[in-house]
Amino acid sequence: MDISNKKIILVAAMYTYHKILQKRRKKCYIRTEWVKKWKRDRNLFGHMPLLLELKENYPDDYRNYLRMDFQTFNKLLAMITPKIIKQDTVMRQSIPPEERLTATLRFLATGRSLQDLKFTTGIGVSTLCDLIPETCQAIYESLIGEYMKVSH
Repeated sequence: MDISNKKIILVAAMYTYHKILQKRRKKCYIRTEWVKKWKRDRNLFGHMPLLLELKENYPDDYRNYLRMDFQTFNKLLAMITPKIIKQDTVMRQSIPPEERLTATLRFLATGRSLQDLKFTTGIGVSTLCDLIPETCQAIYESLIGEYMKVSH
């Protein structure tokens, strides 16, 4: 085989390899946006506007939604806020402690899956996977701390 035939075979092999890679890329999921619009606008589409409406106008429904009244929620929130608050970054705003606690209480109260909970909270599943155990840990530590203060 002379050098020109080797070049033709090499070019044909590279072309074929390039076409195979193109087909694989088309099959792969390509992220078109970093955060979905409905998640980015969770202040509009999430459960917090509903919770505000319930708190102001329907206290019994508020209690049913979170399984606690507004005063108890605020007391618990004040206890755990230092443990669950996160700082905003240049990339995105952090999820406020109130939303973290609300999402956790809804998860505990309903037992819904995280896939289902992401739609009402506007928070992604991977974030909920971190957020819920972290908030539960903060609740546990805060309540144990309160109990120890009272018992001594």
